This record gives sequence, C-alpha cells and structure tokens, in this order.
Amino acid sequence: MLNVYMRKLSEKYRRTARAVGLANVHLVWIPKRRKPVLKGAVKTRLATILNQVATEKGWLIRALEVAPDHVHVLVEHASNTAIHEIAKAFKGRSSRLLRQEFPHLCKLPSLWPRSYFYDTTGAVTTARIEAYINDPHHGE
Repeated sequence: MLNVYMRKLSEKYRRTARAVGLANVHLVWIPKRRKPVLKGAVKTRLATILNQVATEKGWLIRALEVAPDHVHVLVEHASNTAIHEIAKAFKGRSSRLLRQEFPHLCKLPSLWPRSYFYDTTGAVTTARIEAYINDPHHGE
C-alpha cells in the first residue's frame, strides 16, 4: 500500500537526471499604463501565444486568465528555469507578435512595462491560486 502511494505521489513531480520536484510560479503583469487593451481578438491571440511559448519551453500552463487590463498565469516549470526567464519569454514574444498583428497596440510606448508580480506556490496554495484564476471574476 505504501509503495502505491509513493508511486502516485512521485508521478506528479518532474524528474531530471539530478532532481525531482515540483516548481510552480504565479505570474501577473499589466499592459503599459494599465490600459484595458486585452480584449476580443487580442485576448484570444495572447492566450495562444502564451500556450505556444510554454509548449516550446516544456512548461505547463496550469491556469491562465487574460483580463482587459492584466494577465494571470500559473506555470509549472523545470527546477533549472529561472522565474525571470519565464516572464521574459512570455512578455517578449507576446509583445512582439501582438504589436505586429494589432497596430493599435503600437500607440503604447511598449505593450508591457518591465515589471511583473510573481509568487512561488506549494501544493495547497497552487490549488487555491488555480481556482482564483479560473474564477470568472475578471470581467471583460
């Protein structure tokens, strides 16, 4: 019985040659000047871009919410990935592509400011953050 429990417990962790663990980070960022520009086609395209970046990097987006004036992402990543690399990848690619595809976003000096919020999570906190992000309290 203990072996079955340990096996199920270990299945949820990421494994590398030298590490076993679970790393989740909750990221939040806003458009420059907190402009409510993340609506309609921009919102849909942003979600697609973030999912593409995560897939390419081997990350798992556990929850994603794009509100008109901010973005929440809960990302499971490898232990050797720095949080600033995750934010840079998401914000850099999305800014470039969104500004190419939606010229009205070029009116802002940049799509995203350099800052962002992050919080690392544990198993219980991760579930709470996931529920919070998936809660439809972010109106459009």
